[in-house]
Amino acid sequence: MGTSDEALRDEVRRRYAEAAVRVREGASNAAVLDTTEGSTCCSPSASASAPCCGPGGEVDDTFGAGLYAPDETAELPAEALAASLGCGNPLMVAALSPGEKVLDLGSGGGIDVLLSARRVGPTGFAYGVDMTDEMLDLARANAEKAGADNVRFLKGTIEDVPLPDAAVDVVISNCVVNLSVDKHKVLAEMFRVLGPGGRIGISDVVAEDHLTTADRAERGSYVGCIAGALSRREYLDGLAAVGFAEAEVEFTHEAAAGMHSAIVRATKPGG
Repeated sequence: MGTSDEALRDEVRRRYAEAAVRVREGASNAAVLDTTEGSTCCSPSASASAPCCGPGGEVDDTFGAGLYAPDETAELPAEALAASLGCGNPLMVAALSPGEKVLDLGSGGGIDVLLSARRVGPTGFAYGVDMTDEMLDLARANAEKAGADNVRFLKGTIEDVPLPDAAVDVVISNCVVNLSVDKHKVLAEMFRVLGPGGRIGISDVVAEDHLTTADRAERGSYVGCIAGALSRREYLDGLAAVGFAEAEVEFTHEAAAGMHSAIVRATKPGG
């Protein structure tokens, strides 16, 4: 990984560490976003012309905690909601079943891991992987408050997941793949850790195919989840290249001009 890639990863780590610290200090989700410029997909500074948080740059119900139904989050710690910085609700498409093992890449404050653990039940298990110590501390505290004993948060990068081959049935992720400096490795890791017949159901920011890399950079920063986003065709080709089948990318709502929050699905053959 080159120096520029290392710098980008360090910037992402620093921004999310700051967000976690603010949550633990009792800041509201909106305050975290307003005081951590460019730190997340929901940052009002993600794009000067078309902010990722919706018209006018305000956090709305198309990003962050607003994407979860009240009955889903009613029993979760407030800090888990406050640290919800994604662009979708991957559980809406993951269709988790009791007894399954699920992995959340870039698990942050743990909201999707905790919700997954609830859905897979006591016979299932939910893992979260994050590279930020501050987010891991927050997630573990949230799991303890929620009384979730079928979860485990692991330190690692989404390009090098600290789990063995075929360890899980489902991989989810919420607006994190776009932040990776090596997306091919992320997709390959998803494939590796899934058992035969396993599936992915992730949310991410995805560009329309006609937008060049330069076009995407004009619409927002890398740490704001915009400049590093793949196009729909790049996503589909990347999934096929590592072995996935039945891949699809479905746009849900616009995050910036020509950039969309999207649902990405694919299946590992076999099983």
